[in-house]
Amino acid sequence: MTTVGIPSHTIWCLSEASLFLADCQARLAFDLIANTWNAVVVWALRHGPRRPGRLREEIGGISPKVLTETLRRLEFNGLVARRAYAEAPPRVEYELTELGRSLLGPIEAFGVWASDHADEVMAAQDLQSSDHFL
Repeated sequence: MTTVGIPSHTIWCLSEASLFLADCQARLAFDLIANTWNAVVVWALRHGPRRPGRLREEIGGISPKVLTETLRRLEFNGLVARRAYAEAPPRVEYELTELGRSLLGPIEAFGVWASDHADEVMAAQDLQSSDHFL
């Protein structure tokens, strides 16, 4: 059995070779952030509860259908809580759970990495694109 040390956490996998297999706990985390919209919606909810319309305005580029699917997926995984108000017209808000808030640090770290290395990634993409035309 292999353990992978992460500050104040240990992830257990059967072996180092199985570190990122489907039944490994590390894979769960990667699956949660692999969908672009999951991380974007979690980040958009960092300042408190939001109605779907406001989320769409703040995020930009997300359709109502994709936002609804993303919110349901995040709720299913325990990262977001849905609150419906008995009003006319009905009102719904979404907010991060404590589990969802615990994902803000890793999302921010990815954002910092992207900011620090975006030029390098884009240069590599440009190089690969120009190689395809030679």
